[in-house]
Amino acid sequence: MSDFELCVIGSGPGGQKAAIQAAKLGKKVCIVERMEQVGGVAIHTGTIPSKALREAIIRATGGQDHLTIRGDVRAGRLTIDQLLSSCQRIIATEMEIVRVQLRGNGVTMLSGEASFAGPNEIRIKGLHEETAITADKFIVAVGTEPARPDTIPFDKQCILTSDDLLHLDRLPTKLVVVGGGVIGTEFASMFSRLGVKVTIVDRSDRVLGFLDAQIGEALQYHLRSRGMTLRMKEEVAEVIRHEQGAPDRVETRLKSGKVLHSDALLYCLGRQGTTGPLNLAAAGLEADDRGRLVVDEKFCTANTNIHAVGDVIGFPALASTSMNQGRMAACHIFGKKFQDRRRLFPFGIYSIPEISMVGDNEEQLTEKGIPYETGVAGYKEIARGQLLGDDVGMLKIIFSPETRKVLGVHIIGTGATELIHIGQAVMALEADVDYFVDSAFNYPTLAECYRVAALNGINKLK
Repeated sequence: MSDFELCVIGSGPGGQKAAIQAAKLGKKVCIVERMEQVGGVAIHTGTIPSKALREAIIRATGGQDHLTIRGDVRAGRLTIDQLLSSCQRIIATEMEIVRVQLRGNGVTMLSGEASFAGPNEIRIKGLHEETAITADKFIVAVGTEPARPDTIPFDKQCILTSDDLLHLDRLPTKLVVVGGGVIGTEFASMFSRLGVKVTIVDRSDRVLGFLDAQIGEALQYHLRSRGMTLRMKEEVAEVIRHEQGAPDRVETRLKSGKVLHSDALLYCLGRQGTTGPLNLAAAGLEADDRGRLVVDEKFCTANTNIHAVGDVIGFPALASTSMNQGRMAACHIFGKKFQDRRRLFPFGIYSIPEISMVGDNEEQLTEKGIPYETGVAGYKEIARGQLLGDDVGMLKIIFSPETRKVLGVHIIGTGATELIHIGQAVMALEADVDYFVDSAFNYPTLAECYRVAALNGINKLK
């Protein structure tokens, strides 16, 4: 008999939920984590630290996006350490919550770096010893790390990845962000809020190119109005680091011939699966060129004993979807039925202002040949939006003019990542757009945007 019925490698969001789900099904489960503490990248260098930093920045600059930047920020007296110091309690609490949940569900926690020794065996290299365990089934949830191409002279001081950024000893005055994806845009908007002169460089037409075009254009307008420079359809040719005494230590040369000078560069183009140490060949597996594993709809790899979830399997690579994937994989392995709602997962982007969406956007529906109508409400039309002083916010509903079913909801502005769940629930229950008109919403709330947007769209049908 094997030591465990399930071994989960990685204690991030996907690994945690997979282990707990299997334990709740009465299985003997262990979870292996190479870090000293549980929680994975999400708690230590990714989701929680970056969102904690965002909240600290918003508090330090007045609490609302429309307010002016406070003097101590302008004077350069704030450091990343100071901003994060108030958030350490949150990070520590999250780690303890994960630890308590795993322990409370009877999950055995093993510390060390895992590598396959065969299809059903792994070796765990800890700080002081190496052990081996066997398991009937495995779930790989090792996550990703920032890509570090050899052409970029990373130094963890002024040429950085998102992991390095959280250890800066001072705020830069000028920052170049390479990559207009989720991570790049989130950090760019945070530093711009602090008065840093930020330039985003990206090869796409616009930042976050997967957004609904109207929402994406609103975001770019806001970022530019706050002083950010967007160099779109541009690519980096070379990055040069000058001596420490130079006023602009980083020189970024673009393929178009433009040269950007800054005292820091943040590289946010892609992430790499951390599957290197796993010795996948011993289990009959192979990762792609970005260290990711290919899985089927049940999260099973080419080896039927091994499943994979989370960022290591690629899109959508969100903490929330990783949690669901972990639960679903455990249910698949042990034959437990569940409701699969993957088609309605929400996106949450914690830029300033924040953005969230669920369902299709206009461009996707056009490509599919599906007719639609839209309804839009600006926060400035809503009493709560006026109270918050949010003149940027907007909520957009996309629905079928024939069946009136809701096809997508897209939001930019305060509370977007919370508001989206109303639209998600309505879509999951297959209600139509009239639900928003017929239902009562607390007044004043931002949720009223749903009614205003629905009326705006229904009026177009007449």
